Amino acid sequence: MEFSEYNDKTVDNLFEDAATLDSSIGDYNLEEVEMDSETEAEDDTASENLDATMKSIQKLTFLMGKNKGIAAGVATKVKTYGEVMDDFVRNFLIQNGCVKTVECFETEWHDLKEKGRLLDCQLQEPPDEYTRSLEVQSVLSKVQEQLKQSNLLAQYRQDMTEKFRKERNVHRMHHSRIAQEKNKLINDMKIDLLRRLCWNAIDSKRCVVVHPKKPVVVTASDDATWRMWGLPAGDLIMTGDGHKDWVSGLSFHPGGMQLASSSGDCTVKVWSFEKARCTHTFSDHTQAVWAVAYHDSGDVLGSASLDHTARIWDLERMKCRGTLRGHVDSVNSVMWQSYSSILCTSSSDKTVSLWDARNALCVQTFYGHEASCNYATFSPRGNLVASVDADGVLKIWDVRQVMERHNLNVGPDSANKVCFDASGTMIAIASNDGHIKCFQQLEMELVPVNDLTGHDGAVQALIFDPLGKFLISGGSDGTFRCWA
Repeated sequence: MEFSEYNDKTVDNLFEDAATLDSSIGDYNLEEVEMDSETEAEDDTASENLDATMKSIQKLTFLMGKNKGIAAGVATKVKTYGEVMDDFVRNFLIQNGCVKTVECFETEWHDLKEKGRLLDCQLQEPPDEYTRSLEVQSVLSKVQEQLKQSNLLAQYRQDMTEKFRKERNVHRMHHSRIAQEKNKLINDMKIDLLRRLCWNAIDSKRCVVVHPKKPVVVTASDDATWRMWGLPAGDLIMTGDGHKDWVSGLSFHPGGMQLASSSGDCTVKVWSFEKARCTHTFSDHTQAVWAVAYHDSGDVLGSASLDHTARIWDLERMKCRGTLRGHVDSVNSVMWQSYSSILCTSSSDKTVSLWDARNALCVQTFYGHEASCNYATFSPRGNLVASVDADGVLKIWDVRQVMERHNLNVGPDSANKVCFDASGTMIAIASNDGHIKCFQQLEMELVPVNDLTGHDGAVQALIFDPLGKFLISGGSDGTFRCWA
């Protein structure tokens, strides 16, 4: 039986319970023992002590049960009181190391307290301002600690943000590079496809020259090659391949065994029919070369370039003999006066200039064109210069009298080339509208003779054969035509 079962029982009850027990427990017998008076008195005293002890136990048990009920319920709030005035003074002095002062304060304080000279107000807590100050300092310390943690967290987040920003920029650059490469590949594929599908369309015949002794014509085109054809059947004889860009100009050696070509790759090449290859390449020009022309001696070559210069090449030494500087824009054509050292150039600066190849100086400049001068050439006798411009204007200049003899507008389309026949009286003009306009030159005027049509695009090249039997033209439609 547990002790808790006796909480409400008195001592008498316990004895009654004991009396009711069986008189025999196991093999043992209980016998009644007679007690004398002294023993009975001692028993009464012990009974009273036991009764008091039991009451104390009951009270303690009751209090313990009550505390358990309180603990099982809602937790009570503990009120915190601040330090009293004397404790405040003691703590202040000890914190500042005033040990002897503390001892004196203790002595005097206890004396005053014993004598009753301390008022109740002096025994109360320190002023509220100080308590509040301590609380504020405590809160401030906590806030400062939180601020420190927040700053550390903010710095960490800032570092992470900077890291993510750099990674984002790297990914953006990578994406941009991939997009650029993709666009470049797409453009390259488009260009390659256009070149394969439209090769014939870009095979424009830029220049046509006739062999000085044989019925052979050579054409230059945008496919970076020149081709030789037999007349009048038009059979392909050979092809010259070596330039890296479009071929713009051609000129036969007076003996007919060499060919000079100019190209957009800034070079002038000399080809030998005997060796069946390119024998030399001049590369002093800094921009595209538009035209090339052999001198009647065959030892000198002239070229005109987009770099605003014309150059004279020595074919024996294979180097540049002189540079003709004076034009302020692209030099579009070059032509030699027959059996002379005079060179004629036309330029996009709207002028036509005559040069002395011996000293590379300009001897005469003709002004009058109002648009880019596309081409200029000498008459067979060398006394006249015919020039055409982008407005379709033809001008004929008298070299000896240094004057303009004829002015004819065949526009509004650009006039690309002009040439004289062997007699010097017939003039043919290649126009951007696909027409070839022929005029008879009289003393005071130019009389229209014929208007040849057949090209599907602009006529880019034009020349009479040396015997005067054919007029050969080349156009942007990729064809060359012979007119009788």
